[in-house]
Amino acid sequence: MSLTTTKKSYKSAFIFLTTLFFLWGFITVLVDSLVPRLKDVFEMSYAKTVLVQFAFFVAFFVFSLPAGFILSKIGYKKGIVLGLLTMALGCLLFYPAASMRSFPVFLIGYFTLAGGITVLQVAANPYVALLGSEDGASSRLNLSQAFNSLGTTIAPVVGALFLLSDSVKTSTEIELLSEVEKNNYYIAEAATVQTPFILIAASIAVLALIFGFIKLPKVMQENPKGGYLTLLKNKLMLMGALGIFVYVGAEVAIGSFLVNYFTDMNLAPVVSQNETMMNIANTIASTFNKTFTDSDPKSLLGIFVIFYWGGAMIGRFVGAYLTKIMAPGKVLAIFAGLAITMILISINTTGLLSMWSILAVGLFNSIMFPTIFTLSLDGLGDLKAQASGLLCMAIVGGAIIPFIFGSLIDSVGFKTAFVLTILCYVYILFLVNLN
Repeated sequence: MSLTTTKKSYKSAFIFLTTLFFLWGFITVLVDSLVPRLKDVFEMSYAKTVLVQFAFFVAFFVFSLPAGFILSKIGYKKGIVLGLLTMALGCLLFYPAASMRSFPVFLIGYFTLAGGITVLQVAANPYVALLGSEDGASSRLNLSQAFNSLGTTIAPVVGALFLLSDSVKTSTEIELLSEVEKNNYYIAEAATVQTPFILIAASIAVLALIFGFIKLPKVMQENPKGGYLTLLKNKLMLMGALGIFVYVGAEVAIGSFLVNYFTDMNLAPVVSQNETMMNIANTIASTFNKTFTDSDPKSLLGIFVIFYWGGAMIGRFVGAYLTKIMAPGKVLAIFAGLAITMILISINTTGLLSMWSILAVGLFNSIMFPTIFTLSLDGLGDLKAQASGLLCMAIVGGAIIPFIFGSLIDSVGFKTAFVLTILCYVYILFLVNLN
């Protein structure tokens, strides 16, 4: 194969893979939109509500190593199709879960969905890193992750307008309804969750069909020598895995509780009385022919979560350039330091300054995952698929750290609980000094 043909093949594969990054980013954050809704529906504590995230992210711990092993046997392409089909099954499980109004069945659906996303993560991240020179791996993965962030930017808008937009009744209010009213209420509640995920399942199934027929370049030797025993002796890779653990944990902990944090600070009246803020909210909502004139406060506050994930998207596009002209480790250190600064500002202020500073953390989160990931894979050759399994297993931080964070909120409040996320970013600064 000529150099020109190879580059064209790599470019086509990169474009197709980028659609996957968008897809799982969108779905992951759509899960966040359900957290405040499920808290109201099932009248739960913050710690129990975060079991939604726990079920979602613990799947990364369970499936990552098997996924890495399977990929070393069947290759990236078949692994991607397998992951997509598993995701579609997970989305379909939301239909009976919503009809039954069963929290445990919701958790099973999330777990299945995350299992599919895990396979995609394990396959797509190293594959993008391998589609070209090793020196440009961080830049390529930052660019792909930028489209992942495009999905995470759109998802809060969809979630705020379609999953948080109506008032959820308490159990006391439900008991006052007639049987007919109760049935109608339950049907309406179920449909609110069912419709988006049925549409997503159908889209994923079509994407799986497309990937089943397209040709992707082969970039990995099957059954590479060494395997996990070799990787467990690699200090840099292991420290990188812990970096992924604390980064994902901090990002998800902040993103999952933003609406609750803003509500706790009673920001809905502040936002609704601020002309500029309402113009921003209604401009975003107008995309879906919605308005916030008579909206639920959670929906109004939820719309601003777009800036947290949108900041990550902008930062990754910028990061794709910065990691080309600067050492990726240096860029990572700067961004980690700025994330810590934004959290410190938020917990020591109130009102809109506190709100916008915590939203700004998303901008500085942007390059962390792809940069830590590619630095950890550096020099691993054909073991990258299995190393990716170990690194993706560390995404379980998105289950454990938010659970601890939620427990801290219940006991000491939001402002103090945010110290946990600061410690996560401090470790990333430490990790950079090791490279």
